[in-house]
Formats: sequence, C-alpha cells, structure tokens
Amino acid sequence: MATERLAQRADASDLFMKLYANLPLQERKQVVLVLENEPISWDVARAEITHNSKKGGLVLSKLLELKIL
Repeated sequence: MATERLAQRADASDLFMKLYANLPLQERKQVVLVLENEPISWDVARAEITHNSKKGGLVLSKLLELKIL
C-alpha cells in the first residue's frame, strides 16, 4: 500500500516536472492553486515537490484532483 502511494507520487512528480519545464518563465511566477488559504505559484510548487515535503504531496494531490496533471 505504501509502495503504491510512493509510486503514484513519483509518477505525479514526473508529470509535474514535464509540465513545469514547458511553462514560459513568466508563467512560473503565477498562482496555480490555493492550498490552505495560501496561494501556491508554479515555482513554489516545484520547490515543495522537489524537496519531497508534506506540502509538496498535498500540492501534487490537489493538482491531480483539479486535473491539471
């Protein structure tokens, strides 16, 4: 079960990084979602996901839920 979640997170992280890499530089500063009343830009999302933080996991989950990934 935990292995499945790790695999899903890795897949979502890969999708995010591919999408992020193709964004124009100015777009990366724009808000992609609001999480816990805090605006999250593409740059912030990347930092959280790259550092494998708890918030990064929440960001990935929300982006999947919103069908952005």
